[in-house]
Amino acid sequence: MIESINDWIGMHEIASRHGNVGNHMLGLIHWFMLVLFVGWSAFLAVILVKFRRSKNPKASYKGMTSHFSTHIEIGVVIVEVVLLLGFAFPLWAKWADAKERPEGDNVVNLRAVGEQYRWTFHYAGSDNLVGMTAHDRLSGANPVGLVTEDPNSADDFVSVNELVVPVGRPVVIQVTSKDVIHGLAIIPMFAQQDAIPGSEIPMWFIPEKEGEWNIVCAQLCGAGHAQMVAYVKAVSSDEFDEWYGSQNPLLPKS
Repeated sequence: MIESINDWIGMHEIASRHGNVGNHMLGLIHWFMLVLFVGWSAFLAVILVKFRRSKNPKASYKGMTSHFSTHIEIGVVIVEVVLLLGFAFPLWAKWADAKERPEGDNVVNLRAVGEQYRWTFHYAGSDNLVGMTAHDRLSGANPVGLVTEDPNSADDFVSVNELVVPVGRPVVIQVTSKDVIHGLAIIPMFAQQDAIPGSEIPMWFIPEKEGEWNIVCAQLCGAGHAQMVAYVKAVSSDEFDEWYGSQNPLLPKS
């Protein structure tokens, strides 16, 4: 029922394995917020009517003589603590699982390099090992700063503003930036990570359905921030392998 209502109010499409869990949790939180809002609004309305001026023309300095309000306050605190712990512990358990990044030949390893105002996706190539990079190697012909002496760099290739990923396989992205702080937000994959100059921060997800969706920058990064749009394309594993094998290495062969 909650999923149907979420679709009706226009919540975004989910295309990753863990996205439905996160979206379901967000839906529950918002519905609980609605219940609390209605409850406290009703309580306020009762107070306004019960203690209106026409019914109580003379102020009472004695106040409440019973402990009813104290019991209500204690009850509210207990309910809110239960709700907090009921949400927090499951999320902590999920977070512990999410920190264990997948490894193996089936994993797609790449980097996402943000700059004003585009994303460059740096794939590992056929060896599935991302080559070393250095800031002083950046140039127009080498937009990710690959170190030519590193043998793992020989087959690396880049894709500008187009992130192609296979359905059913883990995708591990090291996120960084060349200039200012950006934010790689792949909303349908329920994945977002800040891109900070000088740091490479990992994020990962497993696509579950084919399609194309926008990638946006989630940090205000300058005058062209709104135009910093890329897209993610999720394809079948066979189609991905065919596309992957057809890409040309960034560095010229020596």
